Amino acid sequence: MLRHSFGTHMLEQGVDIRYIQTILGHESSKTTEIYTHVSTKSLAKIKSPLDLILKDKT
Repeated sequence: MLRHSFGTHMLEQGVDIRYIQTILGHESSKTTEIYTHVSTKSLAKIKSPLDLILKDKT
């Protein structure tokens, strides 16, 4: 549980998933990709290009 939380928090802070894979000692990137399904903060930060265009016009 601690490792899972650590990996998730690192991903949410913007650490590249390949670094997380190395730090946690995962041989397969598939194992590390589990953290991408848990991290919703990262998804919330993604801006749509359309939103950015509309923001510039206002």
